[in-house]
Amino acid sequence: MKLEYSNYQHLSFDLWLTLIKSNPQFKSKRNLLFKDFFEVDCTIEKVTEVVRYYDVLCNNINEKTGLNIDTFEIYYLILNALNVKVNDFEIEKLSAFYKETELLFMKFKPDLIYPKIRLLFDEIVEQEKTISILSNTGFIKGETLKKLLSYYELNSYFSFQIYSDETGLSKPNNEIFQLVYNQIERLKIVEKKQVLHIGDNIIADYSGAIKFGFEALLIKI
Repeated sequence: MKLEYSNYQHLSFDLWLTLIKSNPQFKSKRNLLFKDFFEVDCTIEKVTEVVRYYDVLCNNINEKTGLNIDTFEIYYLILNALNVKVNDFEIEKLSAFYKETELLFMKFKPDLIYPKIRLLFDEIVEQEKTISILSNTGFIKGETLKKLLSYYELNSYFSFQIYSDETGLSKPNNEIFQLVYNQIERLKIVEKKQVLHIGDNIIADYSGAIKFGFEALLIKI
């Protein structure tokens, strides 16, 4: 990744499709796990269709409202759409499914988009600039994404990480960018224009950051 950052004191990174991309095997295996775990009586093609529908819908709703639909709420929406009686499943069952999903996620890990990203991060921190993560989440929670970044030995580069499921807020909501700025101010005194947010989503990342007062860089892989 070529990045001009000399004018900035802090760099905020989105995660999905900015630093990582999904392992193509994961979603198909997760959908099969969902079908088997909840004993869904339909084809895997139907499960895949419904999961994809609610994945996109909930992401769009989060961007529109600036809030965050919980992972378990998404599960219930999918189960209901697949004609499964949601009253048959308590939160403990959903939690157990999530644990199985996390194991699958860590087995079929997302790939780093830039395998040599640590070299860039080394350059940034050597110049006494700070780095953070700001990511909307859906099926995969922030706690799991932190484990992934630890696996890739990236956690130590980030002064802090903010995820929508942990805050109840989603980009492009001004409030979640304010949380970023609050955390930066605990580290050092910077103006908003000295913060660069980098991401792939023109609504959540670029427009959201610009509206708040940060600088922004839109990237596409």
